[in-house]
Amino acid sequence: MEISVQKKAELIETGGVVIDQTFRPYVSRATAGPGAGLESIFVSLDGHRVRLGVRQASRFHASLDGDNVTIYDDEKEFARGRLEEAISHCPKQIYITVSERCVQDCKFCPVPKLQGKIKSSDEVLDIVRRGLLNPELSSISLTSGIWKTPDEEVERIAGIVKLINEEVGPRGIHIGISVYPTERSSEILKESGAAEIKYNIESVDQEIFKKVCPGLSQEYIVKSLEHAVPVYGRNHVFSNILIGLGETDETVIKGIDMLASKGVIPILRKVNPHPLRKGEVYVETVSAGRLLKLASEERRILEKHGLDVLKAVTGCLPCTGCDVSPVRDI
Repeated sequence: MEISVQKKAELIETGGVVIDQTFRPYVSRATAGPGAGLESIFVSLDGHRVRLGVRQASRFHASLDGDNVTIYDDEKEFARGRLEEAISHCPKQIYITVSERCVQDCKFCPVPKLQGKIKSSDEVLDIVRRGLLNPELSSISLTSGIWKTPDEEVERIAGIVKLINEEVGPRGIHIGISVYPTERSSEILKESGAAEIKYNIESVDQEIFKKVCPGLSQEYIVKSLEHAVPVYGRNHVFSNILIGLGETDETVIKGIDMLASKGVIPILRKVNPHPLRKGEVYVETVSAGRLLKLASEERRILEKHGLDVLKAVTGCLPCTGCDVSPVRDI
């Protein structure tokens, strides 16, 4: 295993670094998921990208010289890498949270507490236009909470996808979508021009899912993922599996196999506790060793089912910043 991958896993385990003001122009703020409202920077360690949360206190701190980043563990040099600038939330992608609000109350997610912005179509297009000026742009990803109802959200996102494709024109940049599924969401979004879809199962442990996602149906999400595969094709349907809510490795591995057997590529995402959810959800420490083990197991399972993460063109799998990713990392 490359030493840079081991160090990436250790940095993800810790959750972030202390930075000084020289990094400020390159800091991005998340607006979706468990990290919503928190700031981060992106660093490439010998080609392995890692998204580092900005922390007030951490065993790691970073210094910047040009685009060269040195990360220290206390006073000892830990790793050297290259700063990567986010186009919109992540490098080489326009990543937009359309609705920064959600009527659901998943206990690991701060979005319902933050009650953020509902972006209009014009606001989304403004972000896209700015991103299109960047020669490194490779794809566009849209995610969204549920502002009113899942059906209304899907229709709204589909309308925005059509407008983006009109704006992009013959350049033909791939668009990926992450929303809560509806009966016809896969077809509606595909017809609007989306290339890939992600419906997050969150926890593959049924009892944990019931506790952390009250009111949602794990069975419905799995059926929606299975239904999406013939619509988008194998290697183009994804789902986050959260790690650190008390699940066992055996349960995670079975969950990976279950999704992969249906043609879905799971994304293993370590949960970092959010201050707005303190006391509402159990979050345990996830070690670097556990992240590496589960990523290795996922690679084995994906190969068994003939899935290839390198064929994914939008969202988390090409980015890899938040996760130890099979193939690209291990």
